[in-house]
Amino acid sequence: MSSPRILIIEDEQDVIDLLTLHLRKAGFALSTATDGAVGLRKAREESPALIILDLLLPKMPGLEICKVLKTDIATRQIPILMLTAKAEEIDRIIGLEFGADDYVTKPFSPRELVLRVNAILRRGKGEAGDEKKLSIGQITLDPSRHHVTVGDKSVRLTSVEFKLLSMLMRRQGRVQERDRLLNEVWGYESVIDTRTVDTHIRRLRKKLGKASSAIETVRGFGYRIRES
Repeated sequence: MSSPRILIIEDEQDVIDLLTLHLRKAGFALSTATDGAVGLRKAREESPALIILDLLLPKMPGLEICKVLKTDIATRQIPILMLTAKAEEIDRIIGLEFGADDYVTKPFSPRELVLRVNAILRRGKGEAGDEKKLSIGQITLDPSRHHVTVGDKSVRLTSVEFKLLSMLMRRQGRVQERDRLLNEVWGYESVIDTRTVDTHIRRLRKKLGKASSAIETVRGFGYRIRES
């Protein structure tokens, strides 16, 4: 079986070398691009298992690449891990709002980054593990097709949004704490801020429109799908 391929879009050669060293040790095949335009082309041509994407790139910024990939039906399911020196909270929120699956700031721990990559890929494999279709109100979720509809309208969700909605629907009526959602949806414990959950819930609600009223905020704890 071939190794999962990761595409690194990064213009700093020392960062590329560091990532290459540790990701190859972890068993991944690698492809690289040092500017945004080439990176976007390789993402479309290679359909990698995951993309590590810098934000500050020549020719095409990382946020624009993320936006293009996440709005294209052929590439929107490719997970994106943003890697950037921009550490402000607003930068992280914007990255997640654009559809990134995770966000790591420089300087970073290579070991932690490999853990995050593995966690993202694990949750991607597990999304269709339960084939039972779920319906609550106007929302219908089909794990086998990775498909969500509200009424008769199809709703495009990222892999994180899909798993988050799936978990809430399967546990209808039960409060899911933010820390638990981080652990089970993202695949690791408390290595990212719990406000990341809030960002994804906000984005999910926007996509669900009026049907988003089914998702209830339990102040101080987390979220749940209403029982009725």
